Amino acid sequence: QVQLVESGGGLVQPGGSLRLSCAASGSIFRLNAMGWYRQAPGKQRELVAAITSAGSTNYPDSAKGRFTISRDNAKNTVYLQMNSLKPEDTARYYCNVMFSNYWGQGTQVTVSS
Repeated sequence: QVQLVESGGGLVQPGGSLRLSCAASGSIFRLNAMGWYRQAPGKQRELVAAITSAGSTNYPDSAKGRFTISRDNAKNTVYLQMNSLKPEDTARYYCNVMFSNYWGQGTQVTVSS
C-alpha cells in the first residue's frame, strides 16, 4: 500500500517562500517519477513540477524560475521549494506518484497580504 503525506503549506505574503514535503511509503518509491500538482477553486488540477527517479525535472512556465522539485530516495521524500510566491499560486498542493492514482491529502498554500 502506497501512502503519501504532504506538509509545509500555510499562509505567506506575496514574495515569500514555502517548502513543501511529501513523505511516501512503499517499496517502489525510488522507481517512480513524482509530481506536485495544485488545484484552486473553480480550476482544473495542474502539474507544477515533476521529477524522475533519476532526478530529472520538468516545470510549466508558471513555475519555472520560482519552484524547485527535489527528492531524497533514501528518505522516501519529495520536496517542492517555492520562492517569489504570488497570489495566483494560492491552491491546494498535492503529491502524486506519476502515472498512477496514488495521491496525498494535499496541503493548502495561501499567498496573501
